[in-house]
Amino acid sequence: MICIAAVVVTYNRLEALKETLSRLLAEPLDHVIVVENGSTDGTSDWLDGQDDPRLVVLRPESNIGGAGGFEMGLREASARFDPDWTVLMDDDAHPQPGAITAFRGETLPALPEGTGAVAAAVFLPDGAVCEMNRPTRNPFWDRKVLWATLRGGTHAFHLTDAEIQGTAPQPVDVASFVGFFLSRAALERVGLPDGGMFIYGDDVSYSLRLRRAGMGLLLDPNVRFEHACGSLGTDMALRPIWKIYYLARNNIEVCRLATGPVLWPFAVGFYVLAWTRRSRRYSAAERGLYRRMLRAGLRDGLRGRSGRNEAVHAAVSLEQSAAKG
Repeated sequence: MICIAAVVVTYNRLEALKETLSRLLAEPLDHVIVVENGSTDGTSDWLDGQDDPRLVVLRPESNIGGAGGFEMGLREASARFDPDWTVLMDDDAHPQPGAITAFRGETLPALPEGTGAVAAAVFLPDGAVCEMNRPTRNPFWDRKVLWATLRGGTHAFHLTDAEIQGTAPQPVDVASFVGFFLSRAALERVGLPDGGMFIYGDDVSYSLRLRRAGMGLLLDPNVRFEHACGSLGTDMALRPIWKIYYLARNNIEVCRLATGPVLWPFAVGFYVLAWTRRSRRYSAAERGLYRRMLRAGLRDGLRGRSGRNEAVHAAVSLEQSAAKG
């Protein structure tokens, strides 16, 4: 019997977590591990009241972010249960009914040899494809995709709605940690995700490491997840603004993995230009803080800094408090 575990990382989203755990425990999963990152909204007490024997709760000493949570959860799952497959997700994401059954009964028997991970198709609650979780192909590894990207923009290396909503599995190079089914074989060859990234980029980094190790990554449109993500407002701007720091810092490593030792400075330059322009999505009062977070992230990324940056969080909190006062 194939053993499948789930790892969920949560922080201050109790109502979303309740829905996610309800969906997970209704599926044929052998173990469900929740990494509780020090929530202050009653999450820990609520988890203490759950009695499903499949549920394991981990409590790190401090908030280690989504990246640290996935690293911890996978390490614990491997050491305690040694599952054949482990599926990862945020606390506001969950399988649609029957997703795990479909993975067990339809996906696994048809997987090509050498597949290290399988990505679910991820949708918003209204049924639209979730942009945050849209899988991609690396244009630097495929001349046709690179040429299409140079001609048509970044959307050229993203999977289309038709591919995500279809029925045929699609080979990809990058997928998000929402409905990301990771095999034991991949963990043995590639290791754990980089928890030092804190948030953002850990799934992209891991996907690229997996592909560089010669293992396959497939999107299976028949395995569907729902993601009620809320980091982007109607203006498509990340909030809180300190998230820009981690996005910028961690993308330095992502660019290295995606392009190699020669081209990565050009990829970073393109990225810097794109994200500098995105400052226009913020109010005039926020743009200065946005640009400081961007510069700090780029500087620390080039220096190889990792982990949670307390100074960044403090600076954002101080400036926002001053603006309100």
